[in-house]
Amino acid sequence: MNVSYTQPDPNKVYLVTGAAGFIGYFLSKKLLEQGCKVVGIDNINDYYDIKLKHTRLEKLEPYENFTFLKVDISNKEALTNVFKEYTPNIVVNLAAQAGVRYSIENPDVYIQSNVIGFYNILEACRHYPVDHLIYASSSSVYGANKKVPFEETDFVDHPVSLYASTKKSNELMAHTYSHLYNIPSTGLRFFTVYGPMGRPDMAYFGFTQKYFNDEEISIFNNGDFDNDLYRDFTYIDDIVTGIESLITCPPQEKVPHRVFNIGNNNPEKLMTFINTLEKCLSNSMGTEIVFKKKFEPIKPGDVPATYASTDRLQEVVGFKPETSIEEGLQKFTDWYVKYYKVVSTP
Repeated sequence: MNVSYTQPDPNKVYLVTGAAGFIGYFLSKKLLEQGCKVVGIDNINDYYDIKLKHTRLEKLEPYENFTFLKVDISNKEALTNVFKEYTPNIVVNLAAQAGVRYSIENPDVYIQSNVIGFYNILEACRHYPVDHLIYASSSSVYGANKKVPFEETDFVDHPVSLYASTKKSNELMAHTYSHLYNIPSTGLRFFTVYGPMGRPDMAYFGFTQKYFNDEEISIFNNGDFDNDLYRDFTYIDDIVTGIESLITCPPQEKVPHRVFNIGNNNPEKLMTFINTLEKCLSNSMGTEIVFKKKFEPIKPGDVPATYASTDRLQEVVGFKPETSIEEGLQKFTDWYVKYYKVVSTP
């Protein structure tokens, strides 16, 4: 892999919000392995199993350069105190309420975390200037765009979920604060991130859990295999390498704000992904695994395809994600079987 970027500076302080989360954990671990000082914050909410969040934190605790604080970014005073005490040089904001479908059921928490929380991050960066703010956006901002692959210059003013609206709002807010207060900031539009220790609310994780619970999985594609949903599945290691490559590469434009896609640039049919998951789980278990399947209509807020153009990211830092779903899902199923101590049933 040809990646042309400098290593993160171990003399700087890195604030990672959402450090107990999926991406936040792996990024913190990578920075700590390189001797960087990481201050991680998280509110440890119960959107999914908090045991998994505590497991991630337990793996970070042995690093001497790691400090964890239980802080909710929507609490402005508490967040400001973190900036005041630790004066971070680099901020990577990965704390957010995730999930497209959950935003339909519980919109309040999305406004609280993704809008008010992100505003508090921007205010803190304004009053305690940082070298670079990197924040999580989402491929969801592309809504029902038909043109693929999605490019950063595409029109994204028609989101189809509140979650997507909050992420688009983040991009607008960051652009404004960068313009007004010269905060170097980079937004990252993540495309379906997966891997070991991932989020249980994601389909691949939920499908695996349902198999071991002897439940059928619901596939929201109408059972239409010719017009199946397409997803750009991106393995966690590629995401972390992409973030790391950008940390030391802040924007230099007149308005110091930019947005990048981070996706695999190789979308797969949903059914192809499910069949691959079955094969990988079969390898991990040493016996053939076939999910019980139920086909249902596409859910409100879901989009027919996500497909990232990664040309802009590659042009700036020389990096393009390249982990295949076969490799990535095998690592996930191997981890799942070991972590949950599952055994084959006759």
